[in-house]
Amino acid sequence: MSRTSGTTPVLVVETVPLGEALPMSERTVTNRNPALDGVIDFIGGTTGATASVYVGQSLDTVKVKMQTFPTLYKNALDCFAKTYRQDGIARGLYAGTVPALAANISENSVLFMFYGLCQKIMTKVVGKEHVTHLNPLENALSGGTAAFFSSFTLCPTELVKCRLQAMREMASLGKLEGGLERLKIGPFGLTKEILQQEGIRGLFKGLTATFMREIPGYVFFFGGYEATRHLLTPAGKTKDEIGAFRTVLSGGVGGVCLWVTIFPADVVKSRVQVASTAGMLEPTFRSVIKQIYKEEGIQALYKGLGPTVLRTFPATGALFLAYETTKKWLGYAADTYT
Repeated sequence: MSRTSGTTPVLVVETVPLGEALPMSERTVTNRNPALDGVIDFIGGTTGATASVYVGQSLDTVKVKMQTFPTLYKNALDCFAKTYRQDGIARGLYAGTVPALAANISENSVLFMFYGLCQKIMTKVVGKEHVTHLNPLENALSGGTAAFFSSFTLCPTELVKCRLQAMREMASLGKLEGGLERLKIGPFGLTKEILQQEGIRGLFKGLTATFMREIPGYVFFFGGYEATRHLLTPAGKTKDEIGAFRTVLSGGVGGVCLWVTIFPADVVKSRVQVASTAGMLEPTFRSVIKQIYKEEGIQALYKGLGPTVLRTFPATGALFLAYETTKKWLGYAADTYT
């Protein structure tokens, strides 16, 4: 600004100490409408989920088959080979891709939208100025809270996906009415059938098991991701400036933390949803876990963990890379044109 002293103009420059300047990630969102932030997180979760499914769907199919029918396959490679040989790619390894997309998009769009909201609430609770000031534990608790809401969108689509993926094994064991002919039914046909025979409640079989998996799992998921980002952030930079490779690595670590922690609950959830077909009483979480422990041993609760960890590292890395990239560019566009 300029100030006059007598007749001589004097230029006065007001500076802000470098250490007090807001990082770019804070400057761009400090005054942004929270509703707009929610939309950006929602779209970011959608693109991340899409990337994740196409990267990891084939190994997810192997995981579900080994969890539900652990005695039919020697190992993950045997399951992968038999599935490919019997049913090919589209109806075999990528069976359930449409409901998987629906499940992941519905879950992750809602999850990341509520994650952003829960982070903002957390800043108020702990008395911090901005979400970038939250530590990994505070981010982890925000993620666990967000998972409660996303479970309601995930459960129906996971139910359809798991039943489609395990349909051949159910038919082979004589537990599926219609036998192998049922393999021709698609996700929309199966959803229609469930609604007709079981009603809307039929789509939410396994909801308790989903809560048991999702809420603690996403504490470790976001905690692992944020802690790794924190450790990989060079001095003088923010977590948003660590680059694509470190973002993928952080996402992979978060995914591994999630699945190693919650895998037994996921085994139970898969069995509950596959077993609870029309006309059959839905087994409880407790009864299933007791039956597995009694008849198959504790190791059955970790059947399929290998392909899951193998799948989750690149899949979750792709999820977070797509999410962070989308969030960055949509945020830039919002701040430029609004």
